[in-house]
Amino acid sequence: METFKLVCPCILGVEGLVADELRAMGAKNVEPQNGRVIFDGDAIMLARANICSRYSERVLVLLGIFQAHTFEELFQGIKALPWEQWIGKNDIFPVKGHSLSSQLSSVPDCQKIIKKAVVERLKKKYHVNWFAESDTLYQIQFLILKDQVSVMLDTSGAGLHKRGYRANSTQAPIKETLAAAMAHLSRVRINGNMVDPFCGSGTVLIESALYALNIAPGLRRHFTAENWDQIDENVWIKEKERAQDLVRRDAKFRGWGFDIDGAAVSLTIQNAKKAGVIGCLKVEQRAICDFYTQTDTGVVVCNPPYGERLLDIKQAQELYKTMGEVFEQKHGWSYAVISPDEMFEIYYGRKADKRRKLYNGMIKCQLYMYFK
Repeated sequence: METFKLVCPCILGVEGLVADELRAMGAKNVEPQNGRVIFDGDAIMLARANICSRYSERVLVLLGIFQAHTFEELFQGIKALPWEQWIGKNDIFPVKGHSLSSQLSSVPDCQKIIKKAVVERLKKKYHVNWFAESDTLYQIQFLILKDQVSVMLDTSGAGLHKRGYRANSTQAPIKETLAAAMAHLSRVRINGNMVDPFCGSGTVLIESALYALNIAPGLRRHFTAENWDQIDENVWIKEKERAQDLVRRDAKFRGWGFDIDGAAVSLTIQNAKKAGVIGCLKVEQRAICDFYTQTDTGVVVCNPPYGERLLDIKQAQELYKTMGEVFEQKHGWSYAVISPDEMFEIYYGRKADKRRKLYNGMIKCQLYMYFK
């Protein structure tokens, strides 16, 4: 089976987690870079990464990397790539991308040049002058970083953070991929207890349950490359069956979600049902001041409201103070809180035992971890 060069873009700060999970899946030559991980894999690996990656934003086929300082260099670099190996004469091939710290800074102009170069290549290969673009989608993506062009085809479609269970959400929801990373870094256990006292639409709670039960996040959704001729449909069928077989059906994991807002509680229950994890969760309306540990051991993982999201800064800092009071240092319990507030530890009342820099959207945050 042919091997491809593949790329998984990811949230800044989780590149190591993505690299580790890809290696565990069987990926070869895994290379973490800033905001992405490059690796080698065949069609099976491509499908597996889409279905099973918890922390990646999408899976791309990397077609080429080259330097371009002018539009002519960009045109010739794109035209030299073997587009006919992927795109048929009736297929759809839109172009989108980004340019950072490069001489070719206009993204719309780069899009036009790339589209023109692909069309010119395919015209010669298929001996046609016009493309209907009415069949299968092959989304072209590009990244120009410091004058280095990476050219890719998107295999995922909707971003991998879209698991399919969260049709609705409360204000300022956390991304599913970031919530999954928090579950991993907080050491949510297969047979352990987990609590989210600010559950919102349930993302952190649900991702923790999916992680503990080893339920692949992509089992309930569709991927663009499922329509591609280059990948046998049986590959997708077998990989979904493999993922189903890896679910830990004997897990004793229990999760509790609390929120002061009754609508958030209802939404969490609704989303947990869609995700297939409601059986191991309990969700109730409860304020943070009424928090207490209900079991001998467990981990609290949460994304409290903060100034840049929902509350003003003063309200958020009062919340941190309350958390510091109710999250008691207790043998068998640990706490992980994500916040962009650099003063968090001061208001919480304790320095974290460990901190991890992560990004929630474009907001730089720290995951403050307390376990001693």
